[in-house]
Amino acid sequence: MAYEFDIVIRGGTVADGLGAPLKAADVAVKDGLIVEVGKVAGRGAEEIDATGFVVTPGFVDIHTHYDGQASWENTLKPSCWHGVTTVVMGNCGVGFAPVRAGDRDALIELMEGVEDIPGTALHEGIDWTWESFGEYLDILGQRSFDIDVCAQLPHSPLRLYVMGERAVRLEPATPEDCARMRALARDAMEAGAIGFSTSQSLAHKTKKGEVTPSYLADEAELMAIAMALKDADRGVLQWVSDWHDQDAEMAMILRIVRASGRPLSISVGQSHTFNQDWRKILATITEATAEGLEIRAQVAPRPIGMIFGLATTHTPLHTAGSIRGISNKPLDEKVAIMRDPEFRETVLSEMENSPAPPAIFNPSRMFPIEGVPDYGKDPEKSIAAIAEREGRSANEVIYDRLLEQNGESLLFCAAMNYLDHNYDALAEMFAHPGTVLGLSDGGAHVGMIADGSFPTTALTYWGRDAANGKQGALVEAIRRQTSATAETVGLRDRGVIAPGMKADLNIIDIAALEVGPLRVSHDLPAGAMRLLQGAKGYIATIVSGVVTYRDGAATGELPGRLVRGPQHSQAYARAEVAH
Repeated sequence: MAYEFDIVIRGGTVADGLGAPLKAADVAVKDGLIVEVGKVAGRGAEEIDATGFVVTPGFVDIHTHYDGQASWENTLKPSCWHGVTTVVMGNCGVGFAPVRAGDRDALIELMEGVEDIPGTALHEGIDWTWESFGEYLDILGQRSFDIDVCAQLPHSPLRLYVMGERAVRLEPATPEDCARMRALARDAMEAGAIGFSTSQSLAHKTKKGEVTPSYLADEAELMAIAMALKDADRGVLQWVSDWHDQDAEMAMILRIVRASGRPLSISVGQSHTFNQDWRKILATITEATAEGLEIRAQVAPRPIGMIFGLATTHTPLHTAGSIRGISNKPLDEKVAIMRDPEFRETVLSEMENSPAPPAIFNPSRMFPIEGVPDYGKDPEKSIAAIAEREGRSANEVIYDRLLEQNGESLLFCAAMNYLDHNYDALAEMFAHPGTVLGLSDGGAHVGMIADGSFPTTALTYWGRDAANGKQGALVEAIRRQTSATAETVGLRDRGVIAPGMKADLNIIDIAALEVGPLRVSHDLPAGAMRLLQGAKGYIATIVSGVVTYRDGAATGELPGRLVRGPQHSQAYARAEVAH
């Protein structure tokens, strides 16, 4: 029997990705493209019953760090479990190309320090069969994945490649350095880089505690690289900063965007420690948009924080010398030692007499993880609230909680977006017209963070739980991680359900959707540890017209490929006009 289509998704409720109201429709797919949306008469080689489910475009996650993982692994966990069908890596100015042979260890130390990806895994997994950024893309281009991959040119490797030790010493780039970086950046864009990323954040440090080579890059250097993107007439700019001198830095950014004409995304959040005004940043973006500049803010859907436990990178008790002394022991030995009453009293005494812990360890922003993480939605579940109810110190509660589940229990500590112990700032950021969903850091911070589940949180909380049944909230939560993120990085061939668009799709049981429990896995190269978190409620995920996941289980299909540079589709323009 001849079939007219490869797949027909029938009876679903379609969210087009552009923010249009939900509608009942079938979706037909053939040769990797969406070919019909509506009442589909023809038959598909595969028919999927989507009755009672929402059909969305595949999610486009524009802030990940799979730069190493993509060179050795075909399944890009955890993003692939959360409806993501395209990732953009190379964020925050860190990555693995361009690179000279003598600088490979330096780039591993940089990634290990900035993004908490185990150096043992990177040393074991990366084969270093490239030098230039174009050669790195060629290697990725030979591989297959369960999702599509885009790569940005990272600033620190570029600077190190051009300036050598002078980059590490944070010396200013000479005019000759700037010209060389401009030429290499143009080469990278023409080879298929989706953009360029940089970091001026003091929080980003190497494993040795040194700031990144890009930290003190001046305007002349940044302008030269941005002008390379103008020369190539392609590529987006991605910027991370602490905003210590917010007015001056925003003024510089605006000058660079005006001169280069290139789109820009910046990371925005509510700091608990720095005196930055995120509302002012968003207001500046509004003004810039009115001026005709393309600037968007990447924001998170929940508090950004860290996961701590006896099996992870750190614990909230790490200032106690006795805890540091057993940090390298196997988990079962740690637990046995910590269950000794005398050791417990020693640690609690050390904590009591040690310097004040970093702000991230504020017990009022620290929460036990029991099953599916709560991420601070109820402040009465915090360590501080528990300690007050039980008449104990916060350190006692932390100590005892860490020993639960044979030492495998975990704690979540909110580090940003939770200054006032609520989600009010998040709601304001998420609703701003100049923001898109970002900052998941998929593939990074594997021993402390598991934010690759951001896409699921955005739907479950902002699109469902906090929406009070408002359909508009769901379609907006979908838009901000489909067409909005795709357009932010120049991918105008996906993120929308319309004829002619790339057939990247999700079928989702919204009522049942939720992030899964966190677990510690040792499945990285060399047995290195990472935190993983799945989800339930994804009925199917489709990439380029091929089903990659059914009910959360991999089908084994690997239709994902490297995406070289911006993508354009007339169907995208037609869909926007129709919308």
